[in-house]
Amino acid sequence: MPNRNLGRIELVQGTLDMLILRTLRMGCAHGHQIAKHLQRTTDDVLQVEHGSLYPALHRLERKGWVAANWELAAKDSKRELKYYRLTAAGRKQLLAEESRWKQMADAIARVMWPVEES
Repeated sequence: MPNRNLGRIELVQGTLDMLILRTLRMGCAHGHQIAKHLQRTTDDVLQVEHGSLYPALHRLERKGWVAANWELAAKDSKRELKYYRLTAAGRKQLLAEESRWKQMADAIARVMWPVEES
């Protein structure tokens, strides 16, 4: 039986929250849209499972970084979907997370690909 997780990349703790906040910066979305956006924009490298996505969305909602409301689905007026949107506190948190992420990525890059001294 083939291993489905072979070649998958695990996210650093806290990264999923940042990616969700960044995705919602573009506008409201329901969970499936968020997961598909992350998958598409990373050329299928990041495939967020519902078991990780929805707890993260609920955590972000509890922290006040996202707000949610139930709306009728556009294609099926009988079905409601929970749409999430970024709050002002979420925008502020995203800026802080982006800054920390850049610092960490720059530091890791200096170790991985050091500049040769003359």
